[in-house]
Amino acid sequence: MPRFAANLSLMYTELPFPDRFAAAAGDGVKGVEYLFPYAWTAQELAARLADHGLQQVLFNAPPAGATLADMASAWDQGARGTACLPGFEAEFRAGVEQALHYAQALQCPRVHLMAGCPSHDVPVEQAYDTYLDNLAWAASLAGTVAVDVLIEPINTRDMPDYFLTHQAQAHAVVQAVGAANLKVQMDLYHCQIMEGDVATKLRQYLPGGAVGHIQIAGVPERHEPDTGELNYPYLFAVIDAAGYAGWIGCEYRPRGGQAPGATRAGLGWLPKGGLPVA
Repeated sequence: MPRFAANLSLMYTELPFPDRFAAAAGDGVKGVEYLFPYAWTAQELAARLADHGLQQVLFNAPPAGATLADMASAWDQGARGTACLPGFEAEFRAGVEQALHYAQALQCPRVHLMAGCPSHDVPVEQAYDTYLDNLAWAASLAGTVAVDVLIEPINTRDMPDYFLTHQAQAHAVVQAVGAANLKVQMDLYHCQIMEGDVATKLRQYLPGGAVGHIQIAGVPERHEPDTGELNYPYLFAVIDAAGYAGWIGCEYRPRGGQAPGATRAGLGWLPKGGLPVA
């Protein structure tokens, strides 16, 4: 049975972010992920994890910014990553270094590096070469502290002009870089929107070990996995049969929104009604 991690950026949003750790633990959660930690100190977040017996399984490197303050606000200002953006190499490296500092403090074994949305006047070949160079550098540095770096295809409906959009494209990048700790973050929500045929892609990519993390949500509304067009019980069986032993991040928005208890009310989709203990 897969191990599920709550995404605290999208779930428990009726609560202030620091209070979501306790709420998740109260619902039996053992693993958590979220978009970005940079608005809080690593020490504060590490204490929340320890206090509630939680494991940090994933977060994103900063989407932009040269200082910690800029990194913490970059997402809200529209930044979506710098890994493929020519001329932003210094920002990318500063962000990776900051992310690895947090990863060590939080004992988090993987960090997602967002590709970015290159402007239309940047040749695709130049963006691709920049992407490969930056990923090779990041993987090398992350390897010194035993952290995997992940790349994620994202659908262009939610994120127009995003550089990395398809599973085959992501796996080709991983092969081109050739670093053992560079892996694909396979979000089944994005995969269904861009490509479909999700079960076949799981069977194709999971056995090779290049998928470092899976995320889920209902399609198309991005609510609980028991809503929408994907048959998640079937897909969980496919994931099990493929031998995947990693985490599955629940990156969905509860259909109850920010109403008190909305996340808990929507957890009935979980196998056997609860989150499996790691």
